[in-house]
Amino acid sequence: MPWMLACTPFTVVSYFFMWYLPPFVSGRVVWYLTFYCIFQALTTLFQVPYSALTMFLSTDQKERDSATAYRMTVEVLGTLVGAALQGQIVASAHLSHHCTLNLPVNTTSPPPSLNSTSGFPEPSDPLSHQCDVFLPFFLFLLLVMVTKYLQQLEQSNFVLFCTHAADLRYHFQYLVVTILVSAVVSIPFWQKFLQRFGKKCAACGISWMIPFAVMLVTIPNPILAYFVAFVSGLSIAASLLLPWSMLPDVVDNFRLQNPHRKGHETIFYSSYVFFTKMSAGIGLGISAACLEFTGYKPGICRQSKDVILTLKILIGAVPAVLILVGLLILLFYPITEESRKETKLALEVLR
Repeated sequence: MPWMLACTPFTVVSYFFMWYLPPFVSGRVVWYLTFYCIFQALTTLFQVPYSALTMFLSTDQKERDSATAYRMTVEVLGTLVGAALQGQIVASAHLSHHCTLNLPVNTTSPPPSLNSTSGFPEPSDPLSHQCDVFLPFFLFLLLVMVTKYLQQLEQSNFVLFCTHAADLRYHFQYLVVTILVSAVVSIPFWQKFLQRFGKKCAACGISWMIPFAVMLVTIPNPILAYFVAFVSGLSIAASLLLPWSMLPDVVDNFRLQNPHRKGHETIFYSSYVFFTKMSAGIGLGISAACLEFTGYKPGICRQSKDVILTLKILIGAVPAVLILVGLLILLFYPITEESRKETKLALEVLR
């Protein structure tokens, strides 16, 4: 709590200066880079304790999942308000004066089975014990990196795709609002779904966007674009909710196998935040490098055919491959609904 209270006013100030136009010209790159780095560092200081609070609100897994669903709903709702207000102002200013928008645009930013409940038997091989302890977290981080990389590709290239590859430059802000509205209203549905059918089954909802994204790339029609935006919102809601609801299960699994270790929750949550930011940075860097390599020219109304093809691949083909890779990782994820129930009973005995 002290970290959250201390960094919040400085976060607001750094965000203000990110949008402030300094009177000098020569040092503006350094100005914006400095305040952007400060803003990201401060949001990390806020996000780690804020997200780790979920583990301390309740020891019941369903209550924690419910709290996560409420939190994600409010976060996406806040993103929706920002996109509807500030996004419209920025978009109107850009469309009134020149054709293209800035490249890095974040439009939607907006978790072992037991033989008995009396104790966990000590394995004979210490190395295999360590592998069993960290395997769920390792696979979870791989899934998170793939999901975040997918989200960053969509976020950073969606505006450029609408502007240059699909002739939807006058619709993209409304498409973003459609995505966010769909995500907000579908988070309660995904919460009920994962409680009834399990988190692995809920992960299949992320794949819903594959055929529709391919349709949008091949048939850039405005009516189809809004339908694709609605379905994409359903998938984005699942991709936002699922990792945060899986992370407490990983922490419980580690806590059960290491009952004498205390205060490890923040390590898991800080690692999660670190890898999400790292994968987002990698996604943004790779997409920018691909566009630069194919000849993207900022400030012109018509881009080359190579740039248009690259945008279509980044919006359609690459996300489809990443979603399939994420589903493949889930096949090896060891925490199932049965093991979650057994872990819950074992932790109640330990308490």
